[in-house]
Amino acid sequence: MLVILTFILLFHVISVILLFISTINNAWWVASAPGGNVIYTDLWYSCNVTCLPVKNGASTDAVYLQAVQATMILSTILCCVGFFVFILQLFKLKQGERFVFTAIIQLLASLCVMIGASIYTAQRESFTEESLRKGGYGSSYVLAWISFPMTVFSGLMYLVLRKRK
Repeated sequence: MLVILTFILLFHVISVILLFISTINNAWWVASAPGGNVIYTDLWYSCNVTCLPVKNGASTDAVYLQAVQATMILSTILCCVGFFVFILQLFKLKQGERFVFTAIIQLLASLCVMIGASIYTAQRESFTEESLRKGGYGSSYVLAWISFPMTVFSGLMYLVLRKRK
């Protein structure tokens, strides 16, 4: 049981780290700008030599970008809260009741990641400038999709662990 708890704890921490990196790092979209420079775009800024806010990122035309921002932040917060709830439930609740709330929080975090990354995938051309549309998905986008199955798996593992001794 201790080995399984250690494994799931490590898995949860890795999920939190991946969510932080994917939300904060500025590499959701990578494109070559005229002149040979590489431009990295995240959910808030486009960075070349200097960082500028995403064009129309705060307008009503980019509501889907704001939805991606909100769901990614919410998933990171939920994953962190799930970690603290896991620690509290480990010592406070009796067997059979443990980890259900943590599992629900983790599954909600995975749902938020899936929604945010899916919206970004579907609407990316709507908020990307014309000159940057010939780029590709960056490392933060890939990390967001990697963190999705990790949070689903850890949420399901918490449900399995609730009955173990």
